Amino acid sequence: MSLGAWLRDRPVWLERAYRATSALFVRLHPLIRRLGYVRSERLILPVEELGKRILFDCRMCGQCILHSTGMTCPMTCPKNLRNGPCGGVRANGHCEVLPEMRCVWVEAFERSLRMETYGREIILIQPPVDRRLEGSSAWINMLTGSDRHPPPGWISASAVLVRDHADL
Repeated sequence: MSLGAWLRDRPVWLERAYRATSALFVRLHPLIRRLGYVRSERLILPVEELGKRILFDCRMCGQCILHSTGMTCPMTCPKNLRNGPCGGVRANGHCEVLPEMRCVWVEAFERSLRMETYGREIILIQPPVDRRLEGSSAWINMLTGSDRHPPPGWISASAVLVRDHADL
């Protein structure tokens, strides 16, 4: 078992590291802004990419939601599903596309149950990945807010509910 897999099965440690890293980036935000986001990303991205690849088998989508998915990268799903499993999860909890692999979402759910703070976030609906952010730093995108904008043409479920029920 790899170090990353061992740690993912102990998500409380990763969750604590995430909270500390998030707080650090928030504190460093004024400095990062002063240096410039592009220049800062050149420094941050290699470290972020290496760490996330080792720990999470990360695909660098630029919109990291690890804390909302039991510290399990949903982009490792062969179908890139970000909101739960497909209808093809096998009875043994394995993937329909890669039967030798456990379903990413089965693992995410199990791990979310062992988290201290963010475990309940697994029920939140995530917007689809904005492919324009792929390969960029999720930390920089968090600071600039670019990770919170849905892809062009995507309408959130809440916007549809408001639009469709405005006359109620």
